[in-house]
Amino acid sequence: MPDSVPHDVLIVTGMSGAGRSTVANALEDLGWYVVDNLPPQMLRPLVDLAVHPGSALPRIAAVVDVRGGKLFADLASIVAELRARDTVRVLFLEATDAALVRRFEQVRRPHPLQEDGTLLDGIARERERMLEVRELADIIIDTTEFNIHQLATTVTEVFSPQGSPGVKVTLESFGFKYGTPTDADIVADARFLPNPFWQPELRASTGLDAAVSDYVLTQEGAAEFLEAFEAMLRPVLAGYARENKRHATIAIGCTGGKHRSVALIQQLAERMRMCPELSVTVKHRDLGRE
Repeated sequence: MPDSVPHDVLIVTGMSGAGRSTVANALEDLGWYVVDNLPPQMLRPLVDLAVHPGSALPRIAAVVDVRGGKLFADLASIVAELRARDTVRVLFLEATDAALVRRFEQVRRPHPLQEDGTLLDGIARERERMLEVRELADIIIDTTEFNIHQLATTVTEVFSPQGSPGVKVTLESFGFKYGTPTDADIVADARFLPNPFWQPELRASTGLDAAVSDYVLTQEGAAEFLEAFEAMLRPVLAGYARENKRHATIAIGCTGGKHRSVALIQQLAERMRMCPELSVTVKHRDLGRE
């Protein structure tokens, strides 16, 4: 018998300029499969795909709006039909007229229903068309006072799986002689510690080996560095989470990326994995290049 996989189907709709693209991006960052500008008539096969036994798409979000033209008129009836047989939620985004006008003026684009009228004419037409859909909404978010970061944070808080980490952290060792990682958010330099390369018995080993790790971590300043560096990272990563920065790369370098940086990254990972708000992975970029 096929396994029953929990599924979640979310329809994202609302006023043009209220933040649908921001919501779509935030959902993608949370692992949702997002389809933008989907005609309402395509919701049926999309939901069928989501609920099919063995589906690899347990969480699907469809962005539906007035860009669908006449096709949009069927949205309310299609949602009602889908709810009769499946679990479907509707997220409706709205904002005041003043906020929407300001946003359209900032991007210098007309409202999709503006035609030969003004921005306010287009907004009024859209509100009228949206009334029935708004009444079907499970979640309504007023984005009037939100910037894009605040809206993304709100979406993350509402739709993150329970117990999911706030920030995914990659701890990366590297060798300065091969260049600094271009995607690192924070870089530290381990070259203040003695280099195990100059110890003949350690030269061929790496920071993954106990002998090298013990040598590096017992050097003067190593323990103090790790304690201070971790203490510095915690408020930074908490701030990243508040600002909806979901991924961070923290790099430590030494000369060749073989001994000191590897040992320090391994130890830092052990410490940071004790924090349930973080998902920690380790990457040793230059290990094996020598």
